[in-house]
Amino acid sequence: MFKIYRILLCLLLLTGFTGTVMAGSRGFGNRIFDPGELLPVDSHLTLQVGDMAPDFELPAISGKSISLKDFRGKKNVMLSFIPAAWTPVCSDQWPGYNITQEIFKEYDTIILGISVDNIPTLFAWTGEMGELWFDVLSDFWPHGDVSRRYGVLRSDGMADRALFIIDKTGRLRFVHVGDINVRPDLEIIVNELEKLP
Repeated sequence: MFKIYRILLCLLLLTGFTGTVMAGSRGFGNRIFDPGELLPVDSHLTLQVGDMAPDFELPAISGKSISLKDFRGKKNVMLSFIPAAWTPVCSDQWPGYNITQEIFKEYDTIILGISVDNIPTLFAWTGEMGELWFDVLSDFWPHGDVSRRYGVLRSDGMADRALFIIDKTGRLRFVHVGDINVRPDLEIIVNELEKLP
């Protein structure tokens, strides 16, 4: 069954259909703030592949408190750090993960979306985007503490656009800090999921 999803993803990527599917910000009208072109990367990564992922506990928009250690031995985890709610690229990135939900399930991987925005802001923003299948967490207080520990907190207080794939033992298997102005390529993520033990 996975091969069907992989073929579908490849077709979507080749035809440019993902640009339409993931264009979540288009439905927001004038409620999206465009900060303009930002410095592509403005953080100092402190972790690398092979390191143990620092544990954390953050509040989720669902009202739960989510701890990374809760998934140890049970699920692989992809942390998706984004800079800010109500911005164009972020509003496209997370809804795009909805089309690959089955691929994440195939590799026994969950996503935790992390932003330095507060819970009410994230709740309102994700409500406008539509239902996401993964937990959205607030790294608001102490401001950006988890982003800082992962080495992706920018000098302006936002997080860089970063992905961390963590295996069931809690070890980092993939680290990517990309241009804040560009949505990460889904194909790269799928390729890294395929490498998980």
